[in-house]
Amino acid sequence: MQIEFVDLKRQYHIVEEEVLTEITRVLSSMKLFLGYNVQQFEVDFARYCNTEFAIGVGSGTEALHLALLACGIREGDEVITVPNTFIATVEAIALVGAMPVFVDIDPKTYNIDITQIESRITAKTKAIIPVHLYGHPADMGPIQELALAHNLVIVEDACQAHGAEYMGRRTGSLGNVGCFSFYFSKNLGAYGEAGIIVTPDPDVAKKCKMLRDHGQDTKHNHTLMGVNSRLDEIQAAVLRVKLPHLDEWNNKRRAIAQTYEEGLPSSLVKPIEMPWAKHVYHLYVIRSRFRDQMRNNLEAKGIATGIHYPIPIHLQEACRHYCKRSFSLPVTEKITKQILSLPMYPELTLEEVEYVCSCIREFSESCAEVDGLGA
Repeated sequence: MQIEFVDLKRQYHIVEEEVLTEITRVLSSMKLFLGYNVQQFEVDFARYCNTEFAIGVGSGTEALHLALLACGIREGDEVITVPNTFIATVEAIALVGAMPVFVDIDPKTYNIDITQIESRITAKTKAIIPVHLYGHPADMGPIQELALAHNLVIVEDACQAHGAEYMGRRTGSLGNVGCFSFYFSKNLGAYGEAGIIVTPDPDVAKKCKMLRDHGQDTKHNHTLMGVNSRLDEIQAAVLRVKLPHLDEWNNKRRAIAQTYEEGLPSSLVKPIEMPWAKHVYHLYVIRSRFRDQMRNNLEAKGIATGIHYPIPIHLQEACRHYCKRSFSLPVTEKITKQILSLPMYPELTLEEVEYVCSCIREFSESCAEVDGLGA
């Protein structure tokens, strides 16, 4: 059996007819610049997140970059975030000239360790970027309290958490700004690059709209120095077709996660869902001391896997100057040697998931005979 890590073709066949119809409609109209689909998708996605405003942009990276600019984060400011994330989180901080300040992660959720945040706050700290990693929300209540106490901006990196919930509220609605990526493999993915910013703040929304369009408030009147980061009309049309399916697809991911939970050996560390959270399993990430051997074994049996992410941001060559040579984040550095992402997408069949579980059980039993398998 061959099982891809992500099989985009399966989902495409579900929506193919409607997607092609909408793309044809866009091309027939040739209204390609911030047209009907962009405007309507912004309304629809804001409603989905229970926020007031949504501003479509070119990517999740640009969503984070422009959100920080719109919130007034500038050169010399400090922004607290985590090293266990895709580098785009830190790129956005660097692009506005600010300094990323790294906090270690919770070993259960792999999100920011809320007990370590306050000790990293200084007079220069202006914002916190909690990352809702793998589809599980960060513990936002304490983060909101700290932000209020220290007058900090919260920019949610929800790029992997479309539809995830904290205390019954959707990610993106829990801070000053929420940022999403529609990279094609995301729970809600475009067929190219796309992203969006959501916010309850009309001033932030206005600035984001201007920043994405060369700083214009009206045509040819540039009041800010902006960029070219408009959501593409064709991508917006695709996203409008797919958005009504998102909750159903997330529920299927959750069902697959439950099958993994029941079928994988207890010797592995498996994802958890905190009582206050709704996990949407953008990725299903396990941990094993035998990660590399397991990955090779699964590959030999036709099962593709991933590692998200193998090198923590604070150890990346591009980011070493942000940290002293002796700086260490032990939880992050430990888990990145153990994590393995299993196939996870709504169209996986029960037979495929059970095959993955069976192969891992077989591998685990062989390792246990030698050394005992665990995290």
